[in-house]
Amino acid sequence: MWHFPVAIPPSLGVWAVFMSVLVTQLGVPIPAAPMLILGGTMAAMGQTSYVNVICAAVAATLIADSLWFFTGRAYGRQLLNSLVRFSLSLDTTVRVARNTYERYGAPILTVAKFLPGLGLISAPLLGTTAINVGVFLLWDVVGAALWASVWVIGGAALHDQVVQLMLLVRHNGGTIFDAFAAIFVAALLYRWVRRWQFRRWLAHIRISPEQLDGMMKSNEPPLIFDARPHAVRQKESHRIAGALRLDLDSPEPIHPDLLKRPIVVYCVCPNEATAKRIIDQLHRKNIHHIRALKGGLDAWEKRGYPVEPLPPDFHTAKAHMLEDAGNEGEYTVRARLAE
Repeated sequence: MWHFPVAIPPSLGVWAVFMSVLVTQLGVPIPAAPMLILGGTMAAMGQTSYVNVICAAVAATLIADSLWFFTGRAYGRQLLNSLVRFSLSLDTTVRVARNTYERYGAPILTVAKFLPGLGLISAPLLGTTAINVGVFLLWDVVGAALWASVWVIGGAALHDQVVQLMLLVRHNGGTIFDAFAAIFVAALLYRWVRRWQFRRWLAHIRISPEQLDGMMKSNEPPLIFDARPHAVRQKESHRIAGALRLDLDSPEPIHPDLLKRPIVVYCVCPNEATAKRIIDQLHRKNIHHIRALKGGLDAWEKRGYPVEPLPPDFHTAKAHMLEDAGNEGEYTVRARLAE
């Protein structure tokens, strides 16, 4: 019979799970999975019940996600941009999350907690949409229950191994809190290294709004691609002058003349994670002379540079290549209507 060397009394195990999940879902970069696994182990040893542990995790998730949802409804994209700046995860991009929800709708909440980048951003993002509050809460409860159950059941299935690990920690003079602290520091360090690597890469491809303005006034102005999501363009129907909508899904080849001109991509993602993904896709199309506008369209406007209204067909036309219009130095956008 194992005597589980846990510093958390069994009577407080459910509350420990509740607080751990709540803090995590509120955005503090502390993983909740270790505490859920521990809760499953305690349940397997009869120190608490599975139902109480899972209900505690679901309740904490629902409280945190409700706060994020209503905050997103009140503050919109300003809040989303702040979250992306705060997040240490490179996978947290508003564009990916928005596209995912536009395609699958609220049921994607059932797996959002398992997908990098969607766990934190899902609730405030849906708050910026017209989704019914009841629909959001229903799918959020389903997703939270599924997510918590997986970790709790996993902890129960591996309870012997978890106990042996805790015995090893205690044998070396540590406690469960020391183990959690080590996990937290390791996770934080890993994310910080990834962010540092990303920033180092980004320094070589970013240009400032001032640099782009200078390029546009030169004898060889760049091609500017608008990579904002459809929903954002509908709400903010303006662009940098002459910008084309980017269509990376087109199977048609890129016109050779396109390869001769500098290319600048902009979006609305404050950490340019979207721009990185776009640039990687263009690299796979053998287009390598690409720059990303630092701060995106928001930074361009804050500097006071001019924008123009989107043309009527901008939302339906997918600009994917340029073809020679017959006059030297003149090009027209060849477009394909959205399906």
